[in-house]
Amino acid sequence: MPGPQGSKRHVGGGRMIESSALVTPWRECVAWSAIEARRKGRRPTITGPVALAVTFSLARPKRHFGSGRNADAVLPSAPARPDVKPDVSKLIRSTEDALTTALVYRDDAQVVEYWRLSKHYVTDHGRVEDVLDTPGAVIRVWSLDGGAR
Repeated sequence: MPGPQGSKRHVGGGRMIESSALVTPWRECVAWSAIEARRKGRRPTITGPVALAVTFSLARPKRHFGSGRNADAVLPSAPARPDVKPDVSKLIRSTEDALTTALVYRDDAQVVEYWRLSKHYVTDHGRVEDVLDTPGAVIRVWSLDGGAR
């Protein structure tokens, strides 16, 4: 489940914790997946400018669906896109940090361009490129000094 990295709250003793319980598992999942992809592709850490394309897939709330025999049908009144929290800017922050942890690139300051940054509901799977059938994200990284990653 994509987790936004956003506000922190002070818990005393100079300690701060993330407001979202989803951010740590999300960052760990992204970092692990990126490490595996780098290992399989024998990809070195990118040292120059980077472009990203990220499509986040989010679950639809149950209230977006009908009931009874229409329980699998999205209601006509349901929004087409997730224009509610989590913010795409907070989702990308946690994702960029996880890619840094995985040594895809040295620092997220290297990201100079987004070729796509979007969030969709999983119900768009098969109709919109890179939308998954379960919550998650498709992350594509390009070194702008070299080829596709």
